[in-house]
Amino acid sequence: MGESVTPPIICSTLVGRAGHLATLQSLVERTKQGEGHAALISGEAGIGKSRLVAEAKAYAVAQGFLLLQGNCFPPDLAYPYAPLLDLLRSLVAANPQSSLAAAVKTLAHEIFPLLPELVSEQTTPLQHLEPEQEKRRLFAVLSTFFLHQSTQAPLLLVIEDAHWSDDTSLSFLHALARHSVSHPLLLLVTYRHDETRPELRSWLAQLNRARLAQEIGLVPLLRHDVDTMLSAIFDQRQTSLDMRRFLHGKLLDSLYTLTEGNPFFVEETIHALIAAGDIFYTQGYWERRSASEISIPLSLQDVIQRRTAQLGEAARHVLTLAAVVGRHFDFALLQQLTRYDEHQLLLSMKELVSAQLVVEEAADQFAFRHALTRQAIYTQLLTRERRMLHLTIAETIEHQSLTLEAHLEDLASHFYQANVWQKAMDYAQRAGEKALQLYAHRAASDYFTWALAALAHLALPPAPGLYRTRGQAYEALGEFEQARRDYVWALDAARATKDRQTEWQSTIDLGFLWAGRDYAQAEIYFRQALVLAQSLADPALHARSLNRIGNWHLNVEQPHEALRSHQEALTIFQELHDTRGIAETLDLLGLVSYLAGDLSGGTAYYQQALTLFRELGDKAGLTSSLATLTLRGPTYQTDALVSTASLAEVCQDAEQALGIAREIGHRSAEAYALFQLALCLGSQGEYGRAMPLVQQSLAIAEEIEHRQWQTAAHTVLGGLYGSLLANLQAREQFEQALALAQEIGSLFWIRTSIGYLASAAILLQEPAQAEKILQTTLDADVSTETMAQSMLWCASVELALAQGNPAAALEMLDQLTQVAEKESRLRVLKLRGAALVALRRPAEAEAVFKRAQEIAWTQGARPLHWRICLALGNLYHTQERNAEAEQAFATAHTLIEELAATIADSPLREHFLHQTALMFPQTRLPSADRNARRVFGGLTAREREVALLIAQGKSNQAVADVLVVTKRTVETHIGNIMFKLGYTSRTQIAVWAVETGLMNKADTEPST
Repeated sequence: MGESVTPPIICSTLVGRAGHLATLQSLVERTKQGEGHAALISGEAGIGKSRLVAEAKAYAVAQGFLLLQGNCFPPDLAYPYAPLLDLLRSLVAANPQSSLAAAVKTLAHEIFPLLPELVSEQTTPLQHLEPEQEKRRLFAVLSTFFLHQSTQAPLLLVIEDAHWSDDTSLSFLHALARHSVSHPLLLLVTYRHDETRPELRSWLAQLNRARLAQEIGLVPLLRHDVDTMLSAIFDQRQTSLDMRRFLHGKLLDSLYTLTEGNPFFVEETIHALIAAGDIFYTQGYWERRSASEISIPLSLQDVIQRRTAQLGEAARHVLTLAAVVGRHFDFALLQQLTRYDEHQLLLSMKELVSAQLVVEEAADQFAFRHALTRQAIYTQLLTRERRMLHLTIAETIEHQSLTLEAHLEDLASHFYQANVWQKAMDYAQRAGEKALQLYAHRAASDYFTWALAALAHLALPPAPGLYRTRGQAYEALGEFEQARRDYVWALDAARATKDRQTEWQSTIDLGFLWAGRDYAQAEIYFRQALVLAQSLADPALHARSLNRIGNWHLNVEQPHEALRSHQEALTIFQELHDTRGIAETLDLLGLVSYLAGDLSGGTAYYQQALTLFRELGDKAGLTSSLATLTLRGPTYQTDALVSTASLAEVCQDAEQALGIAREIGHRSAEAYALFQLALCLGSQGEYGRAMPLVQQSLAIAEEIEHRQWQTAAHTVLGGLYGSLLANLQAREQFEQALALAQEIGSLFWIRTSIGYLASAAILLQEPAQAEKILQTTLDADVSTETMAQSMLWCASVELALAQGNPAAALEMLDQLTQVAEKESRLRVLKLRGAALVALRRPAEAEAVFKRAQEIAWTQGARPLHWRICLALGNLYHTQERNAEAEQAFATAHTLIEELAATIADSPLREHFLHQTALMFPQTRLPSADRNARRVFGGLTAREREVALLIAQGKSNQAVADVLVVTKRTVETHIGNIMFKLGYTSRTQIAVWAVETGLMNKADTEPST
């Protein structure tokens, strides 16, 4: 048949992928300039992701990049940090004496026990931390390592096959992408879009929302692309005319139909055809048999069968063992399994590499060329054969390993597949506990599932502890039904074994689980727990049950009952000298006071709780108390109450709460702190910061299926849109909040959502709809004391004003406030002023508006401040007090401009400015401010103030301090000034201020 068969010349270029490669090359170049970037390359198996990455790697290395690559494999779903550990081990194996390998060995000490083989036995273990804290610590250490490498040379970090990645690694990559935006680090991640798990989809959504990565989706090749690929493979210049017809005719049609344009399948099929002799190379040309003799493989399985048939017996044996070990395997283990000497095994490995079934990753590390190759070989084995081989592998690992801790995951997997149930149970339980310590809940749930299955095969009694622990993992993952099922099983098992303590704990677990979803169900379990605690005569359990019942009462708007339960619990904990119980109860008492409308009393409770939480080092308690303390300021939810702090003060608390929540890795606490911080910032008018924060909160709440926090996040989003006069968007958010509140059965959130929704309907000039909404909840006999009820009554006042009934509005306001508090509630003052204006009592209205203006300025409530100034200006305007009216309007305009400067979304900003402009009188006389704008280059009053302070030599921070705004707002104003004047520096602004006489006009500028 002529010359012996040789492999085809595979195309080194990317057929049909030139645009994608250009995108990656651009990212490489931008990263080299110091910008961090990330790219996600997706597509089905064999679509060309790895080939595209290979081209990008070659380009990056040529540009002086340091290349680091980690790979994910199917077993890695249950192995925390798997691709990162794969990467680090490969670095050491590739060049053990390099400085980079030395850095990895140093890192191994800091992340022990993740790389135990690189750490001496004498190493002192690190201090034990809670799983959340350990996760954050490991993230910080690993991030520092990679970012440090990027300071030595631009870094290309590749993670292949992320659809097999564990959840912890995904979380770390998200954190690294956030932290590397100002470092020369390019992250490339590949994954199969048709094999995305919910966790991967959530991770991708997080990256998309934060705009941290560029998506490159690979689709199957078109027919002409496959044609180009075949031409490149066979090099047409050396091909006969007959062969060219074959390439562009039947072979192309058959290949395209068979492979559907999948480049890997095309290439594998061509290899198989050559291996079978259907295509052969002779006398310098590629030739073919007659068309009738060509046999096209019908599946990849057939391809693998043909190729493995060409192997020697020893190589096939090695390949089979490797397929059972997994996609990734090492030389030493194969040597133990086969008992081949090193020379024999090397020959077999060379044969496998030559057959392009296996690739060498490092001196002692190998992997299947493609996961489908390994799967095809594995599925050819009989079930009994697989079990036998899994057992052999497990026993080999067990006997040869010095530290079993490093191999718990492999041992659990292989003993489980071998049906060796006792060891499967032992190793799976240990692997699950290890995963929990690393905050890898998905892996933990998988291992505990194996342990429970093994327990069933051993016919042992149910283990409530295993069910409960797996339930906790599911709950953290947001998988409600699985968590509920496990908690119920744990409860049943505890009852069957008469383990009353575990029965109580499981009952409380179920109550907590339902509290985020359905308060009616939560009540059932909390009351059962209370009865059980009383029967056990355990005062600590009794007090904790009382706290749960109390919190339930609060969420169904029964503050007095809640207060009684918490006070009784506090007495018990004080008698027991239980500091932690006291702190937790004080926290709950603070919440009761806040939601009951007493911000002063609630703040006193929280200050006591914070002191105790700090003494205990309880960061979970700290983040909860600090986040809730934000309600003592005049936020959207509390501006109808008597505030005890400015928004600037409460923002600091919320920032601290968020930092702690992220430090301990508590997802629910992070979602809570995020929407509380967004609430404070939005109430202050910092829309550009508030909007992404509340969106992050909502994303986390949806990810963990915490419906109560989803409800809260929607109300905050609605409040932001409402403050921006985007009332349609606000109503949509409030409707979603109400639907969720009704699902969970929280009367507090139902009333809060309805209050918001009714106000939105009034602003949309739909008073009939607002009245209908309020009638479903508001009862004339209902007290106005709670936070939610106050919001309902305020909406009712707004409705009365919209319906032209100011007398009724004023009467309701008198019901809403006590005499001593009438002059202290910001929203109430604004509404009272409006009612007095409508009743033609201008002197009283002016006094009320001025008092409201003073409070808004002091507490930093700019969104309410400009509206109050506008109302005051309108009052003056109707009285023809034009100078005073223009002064009030100028202040309102300045505040509006400041708020608009914080809005990142251009259409939303333009809408806000347009809507606010419509709210001012259209018949106003030319004001001093407008005249000044014409003289001074169109600059607004605030922009002129900024320019003047720059001319006085003040820094951006100093300008912010003088004007009582944020530094970011000042920077926005400076950008606007430069744009309007056509300048590029602060010096030019200063010179302009002097030359135009702005400094001489300073004394005549209207005060804001």
